[in-house]
Amino acid sequence: MGNSGLKQHYETASKTGVLQLSDYKLKEIPPEALSLTESLRNLDLSKNRLSTLPDEICKFKLLKQLNLDTNRIDTIPSALGNLRKLEMFNISSNLITALPDSFAKLSNLKQVYLNNNRLKEFPMQLLGLHNLDVLEISNNKITEIPNGMSELYAAELNLSQNEISSISEDLHLAPRLKILRLEENCLSLEAIRPSLLRDSKMHTINLDGNLFEAKQLISMEGFNEYTERYTAMKKKMF
Repeated sequence: MGNSGLKQHYETASKTGVLQLSDYKLKEIPPEALSLTESLRNLDLSKNRLSTLPDEICKFKLLKQLNLDTNRIDTIPSALGNLRKLEMFNISSNLITALPDSFAKLSNLKQVYLNNNRLKEFPMQLLGLHNLDVLEISNNKITEIPNGMSELYAAELNLSQNEISSISEDLHLAPRLKILRLEENCLSLEAIRPSLLRDSKMHTINLDGNLFEAKQLISMEGFNEYTERYTAMKKKMF
């Protein structure tokens, strides 16, 4: 798309509130995009060559969706915490090692995609976000699920393809968690607490590709209660 085409792109975005700049080989956010801070609700910068985000990102006060999938970003600026209306944040397939503390201010977040990055620790900044629905953190280097999960409000958590060998004592207390994906980690059978099966609200727990056979769960305390929740979920679907 030439300059004239891009100009039309920006003019349209100023009216629709949606700007899609996916796959343009961009190394930085264009000034023309940064000039639309008063109108954009949806900004797609996926599949580019961005390595940093400017602090000016905080000016997009109306932004609800920000897609940065497949870039080269290694750091999220603290200024991102000012995007208080943000509902969907996708920074999958980048080089992220941590989230800024300001992320805890994004109380309207519903979907967060952090898969295919370099996280070594579970991002605690996502705890306490009451509107969180989907949290995708697969294919990182996380080694444990830490305590504090009673403040995790996601309904679906994907931690598959990490290096997790231990699970917190309070994961079963996550108030809305229904789907937990832990495939291809380093979990032993002993790491699966009976409370996770017996006392949680989870109806789907995927544990394939760990250090035990999934069928070994059948003999565990709490497996019958888990099966009842799974069966009830299936009945609701049909």
